[in-house]
Amino acid sequence: MHGATRMARAWSGCALVTHRVPLTVVGLACLALGIVVAVTVPDSDGPAWAMAVAGCLAAGVLLLGRIAFGVLRYRRGAAL
Repeated sequence: MHGATRMARAWSGCALVTHRVPLTVVGLACLALGIVVAVTVPDSDGPAWAMAVAGCLAAGVLLLGRIAFGVLRYRRGAAL
């Protein structure tokens, strides 16, 4: 991005290219946390338990999905 401002670069998806590995680790940690909560917390805790599991799993899936989408677009040469 020649001549782009710093703010434009920040919102262009560059973090998905430069920080792919740490973001992948965070996404996998979210998935792992969701699985651990689902296994260790008893079902009797009600909707808070289900919401915690769903939130952790959704955060992990969305983050990993966004990274995969960014990688595929980046490899095809399209600008993010």
